Amino acid sequence: MRAIVYRKYGNHDVLKVEEVNKPAPKDNEILVKVKATSINSWDWDLITGKPYVYRLLFGLFKPRHTIIGSDVAGVVVAVGKKVKRLKVGDEVFGDISDSGFGGFAEYACARESALAIKPSTMSYEEAAALPQAGVLALQGLRSCGGIKAGYKVLINGAGGGVGTLAIQMAKLRGAEVTAVDRAEKLDPLRSLGADHLIDYDKEDYTKRGEQYDLVLDVIARRSILDYRSALKPKGALVVVGGAISTLLSVGILGSWLVKPKQMRLLVHAPNYEDLGILSEMFEQGELRPVIDKVYTLDKASEAVKYFGEGKFLGKIVMVV
Repeated sequence: MRAIVYRKYGNHDVLKVEEVNKPAPKDNEILVKVKATSINSWDWDLITGKPYVYRLLFGLFKPRHTIIGSDVAGVVVAVGKKVKRLKVGDEVFGDISDSGFGGFAEYACARESALAIKPSTMSYEEAAALPQAGVLALQGLRSCGGIKAGYKVLINGAGGGVGTLAIQMAKLRGAEVTAVDRAEKLDPLRSLGADHLIDYDKEDYTKRGEQYDLVLDVIARRSILDYRSALKPKGALVVVGGAISTLLSVGILGSWLVKPKQMRLLVHAPNYEDLGILSEMFEQGELRPVIDKVYTLDKASEAVKYFGEGKFLGKIVMVV
């Protein structure tokens, strides 16, 4: 099968199209013929090997996972003998990062628990854009007690996959949403429902004097004390991703230092139940993934280069 392979850390140019053996599913796994996949920040981190601390998990001197890719959408072509919920021929989608990655290929294996049935009204491209970003947005917004109608919610890094979906979910729950990102992304974010817009190159949202019930930060890079000023007395910060120093400080010290405010580092937990919630929202017309560009698999290097520039809106998808 064709796959996008890398054998050393570097930039987009370390990615090569190679012929490799098709994987075989274990007893609790599914083999999926991949129709589409998408790029996540984890993929970029795995390619570059940065921050360097990640190499302790994914290979100190060279990559442990030579085929990356978390999000997949495709068709089940084989199942392990312990698989009960899914069968050959099912159209599925999911986040396979807990199954060892491997989405940038014609075939990929995944645990049954990572995959859900794809709605017939959802294209493979849309299905590939939803799993990781959608589950992160869903889990982030319901952390710390969730949000209610009238809540003031700020989303930092609102123009990416997580942010564009989180805006729609927060508005669905009746929140007043402030979106923070670079200037060229702001008008599209307004069209998704954002009530207020902040260009991060011109204004620091933690110094505006505004306070929020929930701050969802996808690209956290501030100190705990900076965030404190942006939270209401019982407000919450949920960090989805960002600088290692911020992730560690929030995860270890956050809520202890800022009570009664809350600070939480979101520990991503991909699962088919949350994918089912996303499917229902999609079918009801309440949620649509934003897709910036669609590439073919053999253009993976070009697609990842575009991702690394940070100018994309929503998701970058590759069809296989």
